[in-house]
Amino acid sequence: MSGLDVLFVAVGLLTAGAGLLAVISRQVLHAALWLVVALGGIAGCYLVLGAELVALVQLLVYVGAVVVLILFVLMLTRQGKVPAVAAAPHRVAAGLVGAGTTVVLGGALLTAFGWGQVELTGPDGTEVATAIFGTHVWPFELLSALLLLALVAAVAVARAPVGGEDET
Repeated sequence: MSGLDVLFVAVGLLTAGAGLLAVISRQVLHAALWLVVALGGIAGCYLVLGAELVALVQLLVYVGAVVVLILFVLMLTRQGKVPAVAAAPHRVAAGLVGAGTTVVLGGALLTAFGWGQVELTGPDGTEVATAIFGTHVWPFELLSALLLLALVAAVAVARAPVGGEDET
């Protein structure tokens, strides 16, 4: 096993552990922070595999936009310290389902491809980047508009009067 294989397994275990903690965390804010670690670990896996563009998009779109928006909404609505409503057996079951899915997916990939290198065919990173940021830039722009709309809606919900009276 090469150094890249060991690094990939280490980052994969970190990602799986963070994903498991995101599922079984008792507080919503902690779950969101573990989600940041898990999505960053996925970007690390992409980097180890040599897909730098995909890792960058993973960091920009998921960690840099979606999770930050979730954290901002949690802070804005003051719901970060609210404990999760799921009972302990449900959290354990969710963690076991997540771990089982990871094991099944890993086993399927190992069965299909083994530990050897897989020959990649198709466009390189430059062609993919040109397609994404050239002709397919509109979905990214629509995503940014959607995130901005969600942010404005979160501000509107947080500023709405509670019980018919405006708080000062």
